[in-house]
Amino acid sequence: MDLTEELRRAVEAAVRYAEPAEEIVGIVAAEPSSGSRAYLCAYRGGEGDTSWLVLGDDGKAIADRARVREVVSIAALVELAEETAAGGDLDEFRSQLVALRMTENPAGIDEAEQAALALQSTIGSAPRVATPERLDAIGAATLRLERTLGEGGSPFAVAMKQATGTVDELLRDVEAAYKVPLD
Repeated sequence: MDLTEELRRAVEAAVRYAEPAEEIVGIVAAEPSSGSRAYLCAYRGGEGDTSWLVLGDDGKAIADRARVREVVSIAALVELAEETAAGGDLDEFRSQLVALRMTENPAGIDEAEQAALALQSTIGSAPRVATPERLDAIGAATLRLERTLGEGGSPFAVAMKQATGTVDELLRDVEAAYKVPLD
């Protein structure tokens, strides 16, 4: 079954847990370890409040706190990596590289364009599954691009280190507004 079909099934399962005034506003497929796919679901209520649920492959709510935390963590880290790689807007970044080629044609522009294209290819298009391997691949492709640009440090690495606080905050939010009691 392809990922689009899996997500459709996850939406159908998530609907069963929705309150009457709630809508599902997002579902992220995550696989924190090989063969352990789960779906992080976000619900928005009529008052604008958000609640959360992690569903297993079987469509049932996961109540194990450790499992919920690992799913939320990898989903958040991969999303943050995708959003911060090369400043976050790869189409715009690649357009800037083309403009630079046309106006100045500096040495190394070919490598920079190839690295940006490789990063964009690594990130790909939705839908995607958040995995540790995907996170590593995005990091490696971003590092390659940063090196071709001659970055002194890694803005991506700095952003990912700072993401720890963001992930911790999301974990607290998820646990506080989780739809079923956590073990």
